[in-house]
Amino acid sequence: MPKQLIKQQQIVADSWKTLILAENETAATVRLPVGPLIVPLEVWRARKAELIRREYEHGWALGVWLAPDEGPEAIVADLDDFSVVALHFPKFADGRAYSTARLLRERHGYRGELRAFGDLGQDQLFFLARVGFDAFDLRETGEDLEDALGAFASFPEVYQSAADQPLPLFRRRAAA
Repeated sequence: MPKQLIKQQQIVADSWKTLILAENETAATVRLPVGPLIVPLEVWRARKAELIRREYEHGWALGVWLAPDEGPEAIVADLDDFSVVALHFPKFADGRAYSTARLLRERHGYRGELRAFGDLGQDQLFFLARVGFDAFDLRETGEDLEDALGAFASFPEVYQSAADQPLPLFRRRAAA
């Protein structure tokens, strides 16, 4: 069965390969698999020209992923090169990627796919969507994707503005 993820609140096939360096691999020497690829920031920095050439010569889309301690400023100048920006959640309690996602969407205007992956549970999905994530890879935690879709309807109305709803409730009601 092909890999699946939640994207724009639907279950879809995931054709992307996410590159994670093993202990004995380096960014400069790791083998790059064929096809659409999401690479860690250190691989992007070490092999930028090669990765861009792969995209243009073969048509393989390119993405980058950031660890929690790597902020959006590390890729802002290159955002146009990425079809996907993925943010890693190495453990459930690490929420730094929430801030990174909101900064990418609101301050830096990133409009491509913003993917969350790692130690994620369905109870986080509603809040992840609020800060700008539109794709969710729950493979690491083994959550049932059909059940997880229900998380997007957790709250029928939201009061505050966020990346997914720029107007607060009182402004939306005044406009209506």
